[in-house]
Amino acid sequence: MYLGHEEILRRIREERLLEGVDEANVQGAGVDLRIDRLYDITSPAALGREERTLPELRELEGESYLLKPGKYYLCTTLERVNMPRDLVAFMFQRSTLFRCGITLRTAVIDPGYRGVLTVGIKNEGSFEFTLERGSRIAQVVFARVEGNAKAYEGRYQGGRVR
Repeated sequence: MYLGHEEILRRIREERLLEGVDEANVQGAGVDLRIDRLYDITSPAALGREERTLPELRELEGESYLLKPGKYYLCTTLERVNMPRDLVAFMFQRSTLFRCGITLRTAVIDPGYRGVLTVGIKNEGSFEFTLERGSRIAQVVFARVEGNAKAYEGRYQGGRVR
């Protein structure tokens, strides 16, 4: 079962489910999230069974970002989540993005995760796309977890980008 508007607002206010959120962005069953930082990937990476090598990143400056056609970036949200153990969350891109040729690559937000969210963003269109810092790019929805959930203990805890 997904949380609705009133329950999301209650948990934001009482439990700090989200920090830095504009309550006007709480929708019927989710919350619109805004872009904060954008990163260019500047080195190779690898993922093995035992080890991983994450790419080097270069943060792009400015109040707006120019996404080049065919280019893949990482971005972070202005909002910070504080996931309790009884919820899991999923992010979906807002329809305005895909109407402009922009796609987001998102992951599950596990119970116990705390921090900003890192998202892949790619301009799959043929034209440059301007994205203003603070604009709404995704919607997060929260679902209840039945039973005892294991809390997230991964390397990205706290909002680490790499």
